[in-house]
Amino acid sequence: MKRFFPKACCAAALLALSGCSGWQSALDPKGPAAGELAWLIWFFTALCAAVWMLVMVVLVATLFRRVRTGNDPLVLDLASEHRKMRVVLTAVGVTAAILIGLTLLSFFANRTLAGVGSDEALTVRVTGHQWWWEVRYENAQPSRILTTANEIHIPAGEPVRLLLTSTDVIHSFWVPSLAGKLDLIPGYVNVLDIRADKPGVYRGQCAEFCGAQHANMGTFIIAEPRPQFDAWLDDQLRPAAAPTNAEAKAGADLFLQRPCVMCHRIGGTPAGGTVAPDLTHIASRQTLAAGTLMMSRGNLAAWIADPQGIKPGSHMPVTALNGDELNAIIVYLEGLK
Repeated sequence: MKRFFPKACCAAALLALSGCSGWQSALDPKGPAAGELAWLIWFFTALCAAVWMLVMVVLVATLFRRVRTGNDPLVLDLASEHRKMRVVLTAVGVTAAILIGLTLLSFFANRTLAGVGSDEALTVRVTGHQWWWEVRYENAQPSRILTTANEIHIPAGEPVRLLLTSTDVIHSFWVPSLAGKLDLIPGYVNVLDIRADKPGVYRGQCAEFCGAQHANMGTFIIAEPRPQFDAWLDDQLRPAAAPTNAEAKAGADLFLQRPCVMCHRIGGTPAGGTVAPDLTHIASRQTLAAGTLMMSRGNLAAWIADPQGIKPGSHMPVTALNGDELNAIIVYLEGLK
């Protein structure tokens, strides 16, 4: 038992510390907003731990303190009562000072977070759906407006303004490495300013329970150097690539003949659905089904063939396709880069 206890403590400590890093940890900041929040978390934790330790020390000291005997319990010791009153008043004063201090720290942290953004920043409207993210890059020129899904590309080292809203229920957008979470509310727009200090891929998650597939409503922020981001944006603004072979052409025809066309949009084709993710450049994405699957030929086939088996309750219906038809559609979609 003596050997087990230290090992158990070490294992518990390692388990706790493992949550302090990783691409979905608020304690591993990669941007100024997340850095401010991480500092606040550490300070609050350290202060609360110190207060807890002090309380425990006083409690233990009190338990082992010798009680004077021989005094009449009915006789009030004024000096002792005054000492106790001073101790209580001091404790109340210190507690009030700590609470006021923490409140002020939170206030100034909010001011710092407000300074992350800029009115000149790239503006991206993120709309929550059950259970995926619609991503729209705003621009004063209508021809430069881009709509995509689930993955948000941003220029590294520059502020980005996210306009958050929802079409159905309340969602919450949270990319712990870059910023705190903020709700997406139907009929209302919340503003979240973020900045990624370095290029990288940062995972986010819906942080407000929104239904059966809440846990599978992920997103990715992909921060790139400005030239690479501009090149990506220009590519995404182009219409979908035309099929280059007979099988891809057959897949394009099948796509337009089946229910897919009622929900999805593919730029440059008659497919103009708006209730499901835009597929104009689906093959350029890293994931499928809002981060549920990594992008690959096999996963794409599985998702089309049996979406309810992968993401039960999702609004994507099962489409009856034989093997050749499924393969043709996959070949077509793989060309949409």
